[in-house]
Amino acid sequence: MLRIKSLSHRYENENLVIDDLSLEVNKGEIISILGPSGCGKTSLLRIVAGLEKPLKGEIKIDKKIVFNQTINILPEKRNLGLVVEDKALFPHLSVYKNIIFGIRKNKQQKQLAEEFLNLFKIEHLKDKFPHEISSGEQQRTALARAIITNPDILLLDEPFSALDKELKNELHEETKKIFIEKNLTVLLVTHDESESSFFSNRVFKFKDQKLLEI
Repeated sequence: MLRIKSLSHRYENENLVIDDLSLEVNKGEIISILGPSGCGKTSLLRIVAGLEKPLKGEIKIDKKIVFNQTINILPEKRNLGLVVEDKALFPHLSVYKNIIFGIRKNKQQKQLAEEFLNLFKIEHLKDKFPHEISSGEQQRTALARAIITNPDILLLDEPFSALDKELKNELHEETKKIFIEKNLTVLLVTHDESESSFFSNRVFKFKDQKLLEI
């Protein structure tokens, strides 16, 4: 599903943040990218999403090249879902309208929205706005919005780190079940070893801008 070959990246006037990285992720796998701050975890996710252009390398998604020295497919053409720590919900849209944002042209949007509102247990919040719901409910909304588009890969950048332990454990259980039911391919960036071991088929451990071990 995802194949990365000889990927390197640096920001302007800085040292490499990713150094000659190669890895493969299979369809339906839940992969954690684990490591300390500054090891390149978030940069890798942003590069896969198309939000950063790397120095060199090749990225294939579902056997299609989305980046090499001559190709750089736009983020919106890569069919990926992205959830970040701060949720990035649209403040002027209701929960319902946030969730259907990526499927507005789908004739089954109402049916799909009802399915995902129920799946994430937020059907009673559909007319609320982001500032009117809790942090956990905001994260459920963000996850529903990302998954409803049926992405080839779901990219998660520490989506649970701001939640308290009890709520985090509850969301862990529910979201892992949904990932498996939907046969999603997931890349989860985390610095929490227990979180990575709970979710993942495999854990990619990073250190000093390199993949240390799998």
